[in-house]
Amino acid sequence: MGDDGLVTSSPALGLLLDVDGPLASTVTRTLRVPTIASDLVAIAKAGCPVVFNTGRSTDFLRERVIPDLVAAGLSAADPVWGVGEKGGTWFSLAQGSGGVEVGDVHQDDEMRPPQELFDAVREIAGRYGDVVFFDETKRTMISVEQHVEVPNETFIAQRTSLVAEIEEQLEERALADTMKIYPTVISIDIEHARSGKALGARRALDLIGSRMESPRRWFTAGDSGQDYDMSRQLAESGFQTTHLDVRPHGQVPDVPFDVIREQPRFAEGVAEDDITARHIALLRSELAC
Repeated sequence: MGDDGLVTSSPALGLLLDVDGPLASTVTRTLRVPTIASDLVAIAKAGCPVVFNTGRSTDFLRERVIPDLVAAGLSAADPVWGVGEKGGTWFSLAQGSGGVEVGDVHQDDEMRPPQELFDAVREIAGRYGDVVFFDETKRTMISVEQHVEVPNETFIAQRTSLVAEIEEQLEERALADTMKIYPTVISIDIEHARSGKALGARRALDLIGSRMESPRRWFTAGDSGQDYDMSRQLAESGFQTTHLDVRPHGQVPDVPFDVIREQPRFAEGVAEDDITARHIALLRSELAC
């Protein structure tokens, strides 16, 4: 450890992970596979940084992810951070009176859409309220999401109409160049053009760098084409990285880093999070922690 208190030896590995799909089930919206939390905590306690890089809000991480890690033994001193809303928000852990908690949440106010767009999309979501809900926890982006109890095919059938109505709102407010619409399998995100998993990766490196040396080797995981941008940013920053792609569909793009491509086999009971859980367990075994 250096004179300034920062850890100066490079950790063996860093994990930069999307949440929906690879870690949290897109069906239950929880950490369904019990080994994920315990393995991530063990890796963090071995000194390897674990950063969640997600389009989810920090409230989602606080309520659906961090408690499972705390139950598995996570402490506030462990190198775990959260980057939400594709780089728009971020936090470190803190020790509260009730135990480990999410610390102060920081946000990039320049990425926040105008309030009138929030209000307009909330009204649209209300008209499709039997299928979706408006995510009130977002700070720098806007999201409407499929209700857990609604069949996914019902949401997919309505998604095109929802996107079209939101596009009209962007056009009316001359925001089409500033904001972009990103439909997912369970939601529709309206985000700043500057946002994305690459920005999230840069935020992650900043968070780690304020406390310790960044690992030279990284493992990233995601279930969308955007998630490749995590490893792409790390590779451009001079790090060695491997990306786990657990998308149900899609080809591997031409990228300058290693890719592990495994598709879920839903008929066999193997979902995206099952695949990620297996790979995280392998990493833990490799680290002997």
